[in-house]
Amino acid sequence: MKIEFQTSGVCCRQITLEVDENNIIQEANFEGGCNGNLSGISKLIVGQNAKEVAARLEGTTCGSKDTSCPDQLSKAIVEAL
Repeated sequence: MKIEFQTSGVCCRQITLEVDENNIIQEANFEGGCNGNLSGISKLIVGQNAKEVAARLEGTTCGSKDTSCPDQLSKAIVEAL
């Protein structure tokens, strides 16, 4: 299943995920944002269970913001699954 999520409140504009029938993340791409950090997140989550990733990242903040790219990733997964 392909998930496309328009983010809110962060530098990254869109998150695109490919999740298989067992809820394992096969691919993760972030449009915009901090390329190095988001590339690292992508490498860490590919091969992981999407629901577990969402639970770990939910509520992560960035500076004074009440959300972050990892938190937005969590929201994308929860909304899709």
